[in-house]
Amino acid sequence: MSLRKFLTSFAFFKNLFFALVIVVVFLVAFVKFLDFSTNHGEEITVANLSKMKLEVAEEKLDEEGLEVFLLDTVEFRPEFPPYTIVEQDPIAGSKVKDGRKIYVKLNAGGYAMITFPDLKNKTFRQATNALRALGLVEGELKYVPDLAKDIVLEVSYNGKPVKAGDKLMKNSKIDFVLGDGKDMFNDADLDSLNVEEQNIEIDTTK
Repeated sequence: MSLRKFLTSFAFFKNLFFALVIVVVFLVAFVKFLDFSTNHGEEITVANLSKMKLEVAEEKLDEEGLEVFLLDTVEFRPEFPPYTIVEQDPIAGSKVKDGRKIYVKLNAGGYAMITFPDLKNKTFRQATNALRALGLVEGELKYVPDLAKDIVLEVSYNGKPVKAGDKLMKNSKIDFVLGDGKDMFNDADLDSLNVEEQNIEIDTTK
């Protein structure tokens, strides 16, 4: 049989038809396999991990087919319990595929310790700027008679004096004793001194 007759014969078209069917079936099966292996169209809603311990979050995400990955520990935030999750990426409510890693950051166990600076005889503005830079908080102010106005005379924490080099936790409240800028002698004292001076002058004239 010549090639021309074969290409126009029933047997050729029959074989061609079966070949096309096989190709189509293979393609459909291949697409289905890809959909299955990549979970095509299946998405998981990311849970809210805020304030969870890391081990609790790991168990929860594992049940949902997700993984947790610890990025870092951040400075202590008092609104979160110690060693709990404070940040996550992707955020809660996001849609992700199975096996996705959820990146988290943990809260520290407490405030860090800092070395207290030398604030004595500094201006109140200088002292508060130094406190804020270290993460300390301004507490109560008490003014006492002193010619130097708003100069730091004493500092204390919880009623106890604090000196340079002492260790305190961040966010501690520091109380100040400041000068009021007034003469240490009141008017009564001045009147008394004037009378004494007058008496001295009278005595010297005798």
